[in-house]
Amino acid sequence: MNKPNLIPCFLLAAGRGERMRPLTDELPKPLLSIKNKSLLAWHLEALSAAGIQDVVINHAWLGNKIEEALGDGNRFNLNITYSPEANALETAGGIRRALPLLNPSDYFLVINGDVFSPNLPIQKLLDRASDLRSMPSKPLAHLLMVPNPVQHSEGDFYIKDSQVTNEPLDGAEKLTFSGIGLYHRDLFKDLELDAPNKLAPILREAMAKNRVSGEKYHGPWHDVGTPQRLQELNAANE
Repeated sequence: MNKPNLIPCFLLAAGRGERMRPLTDELPKPLLSIKNKSLLAWHLEALSAAGIQDVVINHAWLGNKIEEALGDGNRFNLNITYSPEANALETAGGIRRALPLLNPSDYFLVINGDVFSPNLPIQKLLDRASDLRSMPSKPLAHLLMVPNPVQHSEGDFYIKDSQVTNEPLDGAEKLTFSGIGLYHRDLFKDLELDAPNKLAPILREAMAKNRVSGEKYHGPWHDVGTPQRLQELNAANE
């Protein structure tokens, strides 16, 4: 195991998983399994191997099952706390609610609970936080971008060198946001507590101020969005 890393991590697990029904009628989407291991367990094992100590997981739909499955994180050598939401608060709203539990000094890592990305370079991302701190105008977010999958061919944001924008730049490539990124706590400081807020508008506002950086990731990454994709991943030899 790497040396302990004090950057906390937030796992997003509050979605209803409508597209995964009926599988998610009785099980939260992030507890669905690939190779006999839940999506959340894949993340937690990788976080532990990278030296992460503290993890916060939000939940709403069938959240008690997530807590029952993962407990306090002891078996992963992690400290897991939970941020329950009576009604799902969307991504930014969920992050804002969990900030007191995360208690980051500045940056923290966020990973969507419904993506499957074995061999994710978590240590590299954590090291990136040191780079962000040294920049004159500290980025409010650093996004892991991936090639556009078939189901999202139009992509999300443009990236050129390490700058991520909502508007096209000469020589920029439009890629898909992986749902994995480093965020500075200040990105969420003006959000109302326990109010639903989407992440994309907040990121776009920061992009307009040149406060979002990113990098392209070529490793395995999958948005486990449908029962068919889940079945294909379980059948693959990846």
